[in-house]
Amino acid sequence: MSELRVHGGTPLTGEITVRGAKNFVSKAMVAAVLGDSPSELRNVPQIKDVKVVSDILRLHGVHVERDREAGVVTMDPQRVETAHMAEVNAHAGSSRIPILLCGPLVHRLGEAFIPDLGGCHIGDRPIDYHLSILREFGARVDKLESGISITAPNGLTGTQVELPYPSVGATEQLLLTAVRARGKTELRNAAIEPEIMDLISVLQRMGAIISVDPGRVIRVEGVESLRGYTFTALPDRIEAASWGAAALATHGDIYVRGAHQADMVTFLNTFRKVGGAFDIDDDGIRFRHPGTELKAIALETDVHPGFMTDWQQPLVVALTQASGLSIVHETVYENRFGFTEALKEMGATIQVYRECLGGGPCRFGQKNFFHSAIISGPTPLHAADIVVPDLRGGFSHLIAALAAEGTSNVRGIELINRGYENFEGKLEALGAKFETV
Repeated sequence: MSELRVHGGTPLTGEITVRGAKNFVSKAMVAAVLGDSPSELRNVPQIKDVKVVSDILRLHGVHVERDREAGVVTMDPQRVETAHMAEVNAHAGSSRIPILLCGPLVHRLGEAFIPDLGGCHIGDRPIDYHLSILREFGARVDKLESGISITAPNGLTGTQVELPYPSVGATEQLLLTAVRARGKTELRNAAIEPEIMDLISVLQRMGAIISVDPGRVIRVEGVESLRGYTFTALPDRIEAASWGAAALATHGDIYVRGAHQADMVTFLNTFRKVGGAFDIDDDGIRFRHPGTELKAIALETDVHPGFMTDWQQPLVVALTQASGLSIVHETVYENRFGFTEALKEMGATIQVYRECLGGGPCRFGQKNFFHSAIISGPTPLHAADIVVPDLRGGFSHLIAALAAEGTSNVRGIELINRGYENFEGKLEALGAKFETV
């Protein structure tokens, strides 16, 4: 495991830049497989997930070129082919991208194979939705010892689907499959996150016919072929909020160039309620601790346009410094509070509960999951030895180490590289004191 030795207690001040959203870029790269001509994606960050997706696409015959400094990826899918399962498995690692390749590959080749899927351990994140959707389109799904085989001897046909929960992954799966399926497809209870809307924009540029109606309804009219696209990725609202929380927790002042207000309205409202200050201009957002007492809040995560679950973990670190009792109710991922154990070792007073402590019952209420937390503050944080558990929890631990007095050893930082571009360089730019071990 790679490790950082972090010397805490120094406010983070300065300017950093965020580029394209991790949760969009990889899906837009998959969409390129559907085209019959090259695609160009701009504002692409240098993160591990982009490398993983690039490698997986190459295994399937897609010619991929990356200009890392310019943040441009070009993809030519004209020679798509079946990849060897063992190679896909070796390159996929913790990525869950292979499941989203199924629809495009079935359209192009008539078949797709995927290995066992990984990902951060924050909940079940089952692929049942994905496989069920593929079956609805007429695909045959066979579970093999080496993975899962998806075939469609008669092609894929439009269908009607209603999700039991507005899953982002399931919505992406349907979109990537429906655009070239015969006939019309209707999805009810769809996810409508900004990253989903930009994926729809990409597909529309490729020639797809997609409408988004009130009440989370998406309708798709299948077309026979799609062309390549040119598109600029929306900025990463999760990374922007993470640096905002870091400014709050360390009594800092950080200008996040590239942060986009329209995608962060809910976070900004919450940031202000906690007592943080921010200034917005056309190029980004300045997040700062105003020097006054932070306030405890009651918070509930939800699907868009609610408070994003990926914003919750870094903000919890800041809430350890707020006066009073803060209540956080997690309704999206059932195991997202595992990261609080390390915070408690650092001096935070946090209790987690199985009960719903939000505005009403949620889907985890009767399932014995610890999905609510009470944070009592302010509590000084002290240094500790930390092992990064997952991407967002890991960045939150890093924030805690930067806010704490003393020197912390943070192991497993390679997980943070999955979604935070050049985060060590950005820490240096903000005056953080640390060294790589």
